[in-house]
Formats: sequence, C-alpha cells, structure tokens
Amino acid sequence: MGQGLGGVLGSSIWSFDLKRLAILGSGAWGTALAQALVQQNAQHQSPQEVTLWSRDERQSAQMLQTRENVSHLPGVALSPTLHLSSLALETWLPTQDLIVIATPVSALRSTLERVARINPSAHVAWLCKGFEVGTGLLPHQVQQEAAPELKAAVLSGPSFAKEVAQGLPCALVAGSPHESLRSLLVDVLHGPQLRIYTSDDWVGVEVGGAVKNVMAIATGLADGLGLGMNARAALITRGLAEITRLALALGAKSETLMGLGGLGDLVLTATGDLSRNRQVGLALARGQSLSDIMSHLGHVAEGVYCAETVLARATQLELEMPITQCVVEVLKGALTPTDAIKRLMGRQAKLEF
Repeated sequence: MGQGLGGVLGSSIWSFDLKRLAILGSGAWGTALAQALVQQNAQHQSPQEVTLWSRDERQSAQMLQTRENVSHLPGVALSPTLHLSSLALETWLPTQDLIVIATPVSALRSTLERVARINPSAHVAWLCKGFEVGTGLLPHQVQQEAAPELKAAVLSGPSFAKEVAQGLPCALVAGSPHESLRSLLVDVLHGPQLRIYTSDDWVGVEVGGAVKNVMAIATGLADGLGLGMNARAALITRGLAEITRLALALGAKSETLMGLGGLGDLVLTATGDLSRNRQVGLALARGQSLSDIMSHLGHVAEGVYCAETVLARATQLELEMPITQCVVEVLKGALTPTDAIKRLMGRQAKLEF
C-alpha cells in the first residue's frame, strides 16, 4: 500500500506536460471527477483544460445553463472553468492528451471502438466496474478485443461521487501493465484532494471493483432484515474471500485485494448509504420488487447487472461463491431475502482458509 493517506507518492505532481483532458460520460462519477480535477487545477499556475462530455445534448445544455448536473449530481455547483460539451467527438477528441471513459460497462466497448477510430494513439482510463454481460469479460479484456492499440488503464477504489464532488479527500488506484501510463495518471490526477496509488495488477483491481457490488447487495439484504453488525461483518469478510477466490483464479495478485481496489472499495460500498448497490439490498429486504427499485433509483447499480455473470465465471472455474449464488437467486425472485440468509447460515462448517 505504500505510505498511507498522508504520505508522498510520485516524484512530482503535474510534471507531465498534459494540457487537455476529456471525461466521456456525464453521470455522477464522471461529473464528480471532472469537478474535482478542476478544483485541483485552481491551485496550479498552469491549469489543464478539463472537458466533460455528454452524449445527451439536452443534459449538456441544462448543465451549461444552470452549472449543475441536476439529473445525476444535484446540489453540486459546477466550476465555471469546467468545459461542458455534447459536440461530436470527431471534432475535438483528437486534441485531447488523456481520455477518461465514465460510461457504464455496457457502453465501454462501443466507446473504446469510437475513441480508437478517432484517436488511435490516445491514453485512456476507465472508471466503470463490472463484467460485460454476454461475454463475461472484464473491462481490460473488452479493451483488448475492441481497441488493442490504445494504451489503457483502470481507475478504481472507494469513491462516492457526491463526496468527491464536494472536495472531500479520496484515494484511488490506477491499474495498468503500462508503467508510463500509471505515472501519467499520478502526474495528472494526484493532488491535495485525490491521492493516486498505482498497481500493475489490473485484473485484481477490476475483479475487486466488480464483485464488491454484488457483496454490497448482500450486505444491504442483511441490514434490511435487521440482522445486526455481527452479520454485516461476517458478510463483508466472507464476501472478500469470494472476491479473492475469483480474482486469483483469473490471475490476480492476492495483495491487490487487500488494497483500495479490493477491501477498501468493498467496505465503502457495503456500509455506506450512498451506495446504490447497498440500497438495492435494503429495498429488497423491505419487500420491494426489483423493477420498482431500479425505476426509483434512477442510476445504474452495476451489481444487479453483473451478479449473474460473476456467478457464471465462477461456475466455469469450478469455484464456490455461495453469497453471490444467493444474491443472484434473490434478484431473480427464486429466493426470498430471509431464505437466502437461512441458506448461508445453514452451510456446513469448514476451515476458514
């Protein structure tokens, strides 16, 4: 993990001569990161130009008029120096030095293909967490299929968009096999508000970010049923065991799962009330239907979409993931939240490790 939250990482900040940064996707997290970078920019003599792009022209026009992302990040005033755009990417993306993709996993493939056509030498990082439905691929595997010529990284870790946008401190991990890109992300993103650690294990970072959403649904179920702190701690701990089991089978390093992209992200998402996946579990425990929950939520809860894919990958690898299995069955309506907990508690005793 290095030197902790207050330590020094990297030999310099903003040392890379990067002038223009684009964030593609104006959901909560993309908007929050854009706002955070502009706030950090204000403390430097040579600020970067940060552009937040939306595919929705009406949303972009509304943000330009009100300087607020009402639909995804209400109550946060957007800096006047943040550029907002919905122009065709072909007209301006070739001039961008770094491109951050802030779409859901479902849109990652098409976005990468488009970026590669427009700017094949681009440096790219994505924020999405999950497995691609249908293929079962992790985001970096999607990139290797869709746009292998791009130099790419994943940016992940425990991060609620609202807190980041408000200027509260946050630590993230940049995962990539490309050392030069990891260094670039530190130079560009690391600052007083955002701490950026690095890892060459993007498999571990991505599995941690994907499966913790499923575990957050499970923890929400338990909390919604009023099972107490002991049950929550047990679910988080055994959830981490499931995440690690799958990650190692896919080629990750065990220490990655003890870091920001694993344990850190799991603890935040499973316990924080700003977590959409946790809110899904809480609502299911209250007896609400999944369709009503998703309609009311209004935002993507990736754990709902990728839980079945996670289980399918585990089954292919002959891995036991009992918490994931129960979450899938609850989401499908084949098991009630109460029966899911009974099944987990009724499993045969075994060695912990």
